[in-house]
Amino acid sequence: MAHIKLTLVLGSGSRIGPGKAALLESIEATGSIAAAAREMRMDYKRAWLLIDSLNTAFTSPAVERVAGGSGGGGAVLTPLGRDLVARYRRLEAAAAELAAEDLRALEARAVPAGGTL
Repeated sequence: MAHIKLTLVLGSGSRIGPGKAALLESIEATGSIAAAAREMRMDYKRAWLLIDSLNTAFTSPAVERVAGGSGGGGAVLTPLGRDLVARYRRLEAAAAELAAEDLRALEARAVPAGGTL
């Protein structure tokens, strides 16, 4: 089925798309960048680069590292990180709702399992 894949492009050129949103959600769920990367089958370095790009795109970080203790270190979403995910998911849902009728019409005319450019 046809769907929208939303990428937000800030004035600075920074981008927030489905991958970064999912990574933030996974960090929130696992409490760890490494665990989130494993869960998403992503290299840790790539995950860290994506987080670093988000942390430098805003006036405060989206993710913060937590110092190690008996259970080791971890990572948490900051209030900005949670707000970023919530706003991205709201925009994504609104765009999908707005586009639903047009997507159905286009899908009805699409060649099954093909026609990609």
